[in-house]
Amino acid sequence: MELMFGVLLLFLVLAFFTLFNYKAPQGNKAMGALAAAACASFLVEAFHAFFFGDVLNIPFLKAVGEANGSLGGVAAATLVPLALGVSPVYAVLVGIACADLGILPGFLAGYLVAFVVKYLEKKVPNGLDLIVIIILAAPLSRLIGVSVSPVVDATLLNIGDILVSTSQSSPIVMGIILGGVITVVATAPLSSMALTAVLGLTGTPMAIGALAVFGSSFMNFIFFKKMKFGDKKDNLSVAIEPLTQADLISANPIPMYITNFVGGAASGVVISLLAMTNEASGSATPIAGLAVMFAYNPAGQVILAASICAILSLSVGYAGAFVFRNYSIMTANELRNSEVNKQPDMKIKVPGKNIQTEKSSL
Repeated sequence: MELMFGVLLLFLVLAFFTLFNYKAPQGNKAMGALAAAACASFLVEAFHAFFFGDVLNIPFLKAVGEANGSLGGVAAATLVPLALGVSPVYAVLVGIACADLGILPGFLAGYLVAFVVKYLEKKVPNGLDLIVIIILAAPLSRLIGVSVSPVVDATLLNIGDILVSTSQSSPIVMGIILGGVITVVATAPLSSMALTAVLGLTGTPMAIGALAVFGSSFMNFIFFKKMKFGDKKDNLSVAIEPLTQADLISANPIPMYITNFVGGAASGVVISLLAMTNEASGSATPIAGLAVMFAYNPAGQVILAASICAILSLSVGYAGAFVFRNYSIMTANELRNSEVNKQPDMKIKVPGKNIQTEKSSL
């Protein structure tokens, strides 16, 4: 019963982020910035703190990773306003105010305050806007972040605790659900790193996230190649980091998400049965996810699990390409050429000024 409750809450969270991505004002840009913040903080932490620090025992690099990992809230509260068109000065001002807060409170604070800052930039006279924004935006950002933190702790972290505590009692079910869901999220704007970080996943659930996403690299490479979504560069990019092809994946959701769920679920079952563990929350990413696993498991066991996941994922990639061989897809050329034709005029924003530039001719 507790497992079903945790899974239900997880799907509600995913539904919220999906609706936010597609329905909230500039939601897709904000979600892209959240994924970037996870890369800037948790991905650096995964490599330097957990692999170079814990596995290779390099104290300096461990300190580098811990520094980046502790600033997820600042990264999100800075990058989201930047993505929404706020001046870099004001974006950093908003972000720094969220020091010591988690990535999701920082994300929400940065998103909401970005609209306040943009409004003040339009309404307050040039020269005075800097002072007004300093007085209003910084404390407002902090207030929002501090206010939502208890809600985050009471919901998202509780989901993570439920999934961690029930992973031993229902390993196969847990492997199917988490392996499938996290692998799909790895290809979506939300980012698997951001999801596993805000849920605070550790232990076997986090191991499922890390190695299932690692296996998905092989699956997505062969699936992209066989389906002819893009060129060789696109195929390689989706294998290294699926977020680089988030626009193309979102344009082909049915074949991509179904194939990724099946492949991730298969890998998740294997990882659960092998009782792998991973204490690096937020390390659900192909390269760093594999590297971090060596810090918490015997090397032979990691190599065995990774090999099985790679083989299973490759098989699912080939099978998916066969199943969807006649499915109508959107290719990279079709998608990106249409986006260039629709590209709006661009502005360069600095405090107190809006400088109109010519329409991009990319």
